[in-house]
Amino acid sequence: MPAVTEPTPSLIEYPCDFPIKVMGRQSPGLAQSVVEIVVRHAPDFDPAKVEMRASKQKNYLSVTCVIRATSREQLDALYRDLCDHPQVVMVL
Repeated sequence: MPAVTEPTPSLIEYPCDFPIKVMGRQSPGLAQSVVEIVVRHAPDFDPAKVEMRASKQKNYLSVTCVIRATSREQLDALYRDLCDHPQVVMVL
């Protein structure tokens, strides 16, 4: 019989402000797509507070959103949806 492993306890105390940085190839609609995904998981997120920065060569764009995280499940689902987006290269 396989050993049952306990879920790893979270090191984050919820609720808390949690920054999410999304990096993707510079393309029209990337920031809007990221905001739409974030709002789906954190409806109280204010899109006016999005921070964006282009890479030196202007090939990539980083989009940073600070959400009010309420649970590990919320963050896991948000990271999954962001990583599944075709324009997204990395989520930190």
